[in-house]
Amino acid sequence: TEWRRDFHENPELLFEVHRTAGIVADKLKEFGVDEIVTGMGRTGVVGVINGKTDTKGRVIGLRADMDALPVQEKTGVPFASTVTTLWEGVETGVMHACGHDAHMAILLGVARVLSDLRAEMPGTVMFIFQPAEEGAPEGEEGGAELMLKEGLFEAEKPDAIFGMHVSNSKHGQLWTKPGPIMASAEAFRIIVEGKQTHGSRPWNGVDPIIAASDIATTLQTIVSRRLNLLDSQAVVTVGIMKAGTRNNIIPSSAFMEGTIRTFQDSYADQIRDEIKLIAENVAAAHHATATVEFKVYGGYPVTFNDEQLANKYSSSLSRAADGNYYEAKVPRTGAEDFSFFAQQVPGLFFFLGVNSPGIDESPTNHSPYFYVDDSALTNGVKAFINLVEDFSSDYNDEA
Repeated sequence: TEWRRDFHENPELLFEVHRTAGIVADKLKEFGVDEIVTGMGRTGVVGVINGKTDTKGRVIGLRADMDALPVQEKTGVPFASTVTTLWEGVETGVMHACGHDAHMAILLGVARVLSDLRAEMPGTVMFIFQPAEEGAPEGEEGGAELMLKEGLFEAEKPDAIFGMHVSNSKHGQLWTKPGPIMASAEAFRIIVEGKQTHGSRPWNGVDPIIAASDIATTLQTIVSRRLNLLDSQAVVTVGIMKAGTRNNIIPSSAFMEGTIRTFQDSYADQIRDEIKLIAENVAAAHHATATVEFKVYGGYPVTFNDEQLANKYSSSLSRAADGNYYEAKVPRTGAEDFSFFAQQVPGLFFFLGVNSPGIDESPTNHSPYFYVDDSALTNGVKAFINLVEDFSSDYNDEA
C-alpha cells in the first residue's frame, strides 16, 4: 500500500518514468534480487531471481507497466496526484488512471516474497518493469517493443510470461480466458482540407468542419453496416476533432484522430480500406479533400492467451482469489502491449478487480475518478506466486 500510494502521488508519463524506475531498481536491490538491469527500453527495469542452483527449472517472465496518463485526477484521496504537464500544447494533470501504480506495487511484493524463497524455488524468475505501455511518441516504438528490440529475451528467453491488469470489477476477483483476451489497437489520422472564408459567406469557401463531421458519422457505418459481426467484433472510434480559431471564420482544414480495434488482422485490413474510401469520397462530396494515415503511433496486436496456459493455470488464479474467479466469455476491446511479449513466448494475461468491498460498479480505467482499493492487491500477489510455483512444479514433475 505504501509503495502503491507513493507511485500514485508521483506519476510519470511514457518513457519519462525516471523517479519511478529508480524506486523500482532500489527496491529490487534491497530485496537482494540476483541481477538488476536498468535503462532497457530507455527507462525499463529488469530483475532476475535465480532459484535452486542444483536443479534446472523453467524461466518465467512476470511483467508490470510503469507509466501514467495525462488525466486530471478527481478522486479526492489524500495521496491524489497534483502533478501537471504540457500535453500536446495543453496544460493537464497526470494520473495513474489505469492502475499501473498497482501493477508495480504487486510485482514488487512478488519479488520480495520470491527473493526470500529462492532456496526452495526451481528455475528463474524475470521481473519486467516496462515504460510507455500507454503508447509512444509519434514515430517511436512503445515500451514492450523497444525492450524486446534491445534484447530483453536474448540472454534468456522465458518459457512463459504472465501479466496482470487491475479493473473496476468486484473486490479481489480474478478472471481470464483462453485465446484473444484484448483487442488489437492502432490510431488513424484524417486531415480534411477545405477553403477558408468568412462565416457569414460559406458559399465562398469549402467548410472542412462539415466535411469532417460527415466523415466521423459515416465511419460508424463500417462496423454497423459493412462488417459481418457474427464472425468478429470491431470498434472504430474518433477521439479527436480539431478545427478553427474563431467563431466567425470557416477554417481551411480540420484534423481528426481515432482508433481501430479488432480481434482479427483481416478485419483490420478491411477497416483501413473502408476508412480511406469514406474519408476521401465524403470529403469530395463536400468539395474538400482528405488525406488518411494509419498506425500513426504504431499499433498493438491482439493480446492472445496461450490456451494451454489459460486452461491449466486457471486453478492457480482461483486458488489465489479463494474461488472468486471466473472465465470470461468474451474478450475486452481495450488493448495491451503485453501482446508483443506474448508473441515471443507463451503468455497468460489476467485481470484483478480492485473495487471497494461490496461495490459492483465504479468508474472505469482512464477515468479521473478511477479508484484502487489497496486491500484487493493481495490477490494479485498471490496469483503471480501461485503461477510461478505451479508452473515451476509442473516442469520438475515432467522432468
